[in-house]
Amino acid sequence: MANREPSYGLSRVVQQKIEKQYDTDLEQILIQWITTQCRDVNPPQPGRDNFQNWLKDGTVLCKLINSLYPEGQAPVKKIQASTMAFKQMEQISQFLKAAESYGIKTTDIF
Repeated sequence: MANREPSYGLSRVVQQKIEKQYDTDLEQILIQWITTQCRDVNPPQPGRDNFQNWLKDGTVLCKLINSLYPEGQAPVKKIQASTMAFKQMEQISQFLKAAESYGIKTTDIF
């Protein structure tokens, strides 16, 4: 339900503005970069929802941050795909901590 579009009013206008700003070309560039960097990650089908679901559980993000480190120095030790929300949040949290320790400013992290 959370991903259902608002059907009226200001919420609908805001949702339409967000959708207009989405860049499918940038999506493809990011997918290409991530799959090239990680090598063991399968790309999603094109589309905003597929891209978001691909990143949602945090496994791809954790594999990506690990790929930026030398062999044996990966900051995220355990990467598990899961449909349980708390496990997904744990993966995302590990990614965020690793990104911060990599040197990304806290204010620049989504």
